[in-house]
Amino acid sequence: MSTEMKDQSANNELIITRTFNAPLELVFKAFTEAEHLAQWWGPKGFSITIHKLDLRPGGTFHYNMKSSDSSEMWGIFHFKEIAYPNRIVFINSFSDPDGNITRPPFSDDWPLEIVNEFTFHEQDNNTIMNLRSYPVNANPDQQRTFTAGHSSMQEGYGGTFDQLEEHLFKMIGDLTP
Repeated sequence: MSTEMKDQSANNELIITRTFNAPLELVFKAFTEAEHLAQWWGPKGFSITIHKLDLRPGGTFHYNMKSSDSSEMWGIFHFKEIAYPNRIVFINSFSDPDGNITRPPFSDDWPLEIVNEFTFHEQDNNTIMNLRSYPVNANPDQQRTFTAGHSSMQEGYGGTFDQLEEHLFKMIGDLTP
């Protein structure tokens, strides 16, 4: 399965484009169904438990991730837009087990809320995914910290999307007789 990933950061936004050798509907399914998200979302080396997935504007995706050393982080998405099969927009935050927004364990200056706009389109039997990510309601220090973290986020998303690619390959294999 071939992929291509590009990173362009501008105006405090992280912009990533990645091409998956999979049909659009399959990629969208992997992004929107709990059984699939549990197989690939999050950093490499972490397992994920999904506590809630309410895929609609106003709905949430609440999950926790555990590393191999048993450290744990919680996260929550607040969905703003779902346009099958081309667009998903949500605000992502770290959270506690009850779904309350919290500071991440790695920085006191990380923005509490980050908008993630995913768009998908099919070209030549591949799916091109674009991610545009930027902080909201962030003070200048938080904006600087977000911008300084672009290379780390690019690396983290790269690993996450590698896991998605592996999962898509399995999904395609499950579809063939």
